[in-house]
Amino acid sequence: MNHKPIEILLVEDNDFDVELTMRALRKNNMVNEIRVVRDGEEALQFFFGSDVDPVDWASLKLVLLDLKLPKVDGLQVLRKLKEDERTCVLPVVILTSSKEDQDLVRSYRLGVNSYLQKPVDFGEFQELVRQMGLYWLLVNHRAGVLANQQ
Repeated sequence: MNHKPIEILLVEDNDFDVELTMRALRKNNMVNEIRVVRDGEEALQFFFGSDVDPVDWASLKLVLLDLKLPKVDGLQVLRKLKEDERTCVLPVVILTSSKEDQDLVRSYRLGVNSYLQKPVDFGEFQELVRQMGLYWLLVNHRAGVLANQQ
């Protein structure tokens, strides 16, 4: 078990987007520990795998989730997170390049907390991540991660 206080789980298969997101968050000193998983299956394993200890993600403040992922897509990951009593209160932000209205609507129907479209311009992307981080990591008051602790 890792037992490091993970603050953000970034679920992203694109190396370039991982680097941009991590650089923007670190540049603005918003996060200490980011865990990156590269596909939906790995994300589900992180939360629900047979060797998972919820202590590994008890300090999680935010899940940044891409939609177009290999193995298991982001909408399926979102559905599982929002259906499970242990993870349903975790803030999940879709961070995607998808411009399809159906992805937006389906995400909100499944309980996503926010839906952000990745800008193409690096400066705009960095500003989007900065603003998102300010809100979700510093301003927002999160519920206890484990809903059954209450």
